Amino acid sequence: MKKNTKILPKYKPTSKEPFMSPKQKEYFRQKLINWKEILLKESNQTIVNLKQDKEVSGDFADIASAETEKSIELRTRDRERKLISKINEALKRINNNTYGFCEVTGKPISIKRLEARPIATLSIEAQEMHEEREDLIKD
Repeated sequence: MKKNTKILPKYKPTSKEPFMSPKQKEYFRQKLINWKEILLKESNQTIVNLKQDKEVSGDFADIASAETEKSIELRTRDRERKLISKINEALKRINNNTYGFCEVTGKPISIKRLEARPIATLSIEAQEMHEEREDLIKD
């Protein structure tokens, strides 16, 4: 993910300052917007590439390879489309002052976790409980 250099050039949120202060909210808003812009540019490039794709000729291996590459690219873009949706949800949470708080416990999600995964909706503890429940359901 691209570093934020637009609005808050050298600022890094810490756990020593008030949680989700206006400065922290703006930092994460810009981080999310920058991430979304990168994903949208990549998505637009995929569309351009697919429109320009020429008929692949040659042996069956060449054709299969080209189709596999196209399929992988489309799956990647689908995952990114879902990620953009999660980014939009995170931006809404910033606007309604629920960003950074765990959906299960209501407690703050650590700054370290939000830095690593700015779309996080669960604290590490709640995420671990969620994953344990999923494992139990699978078994």
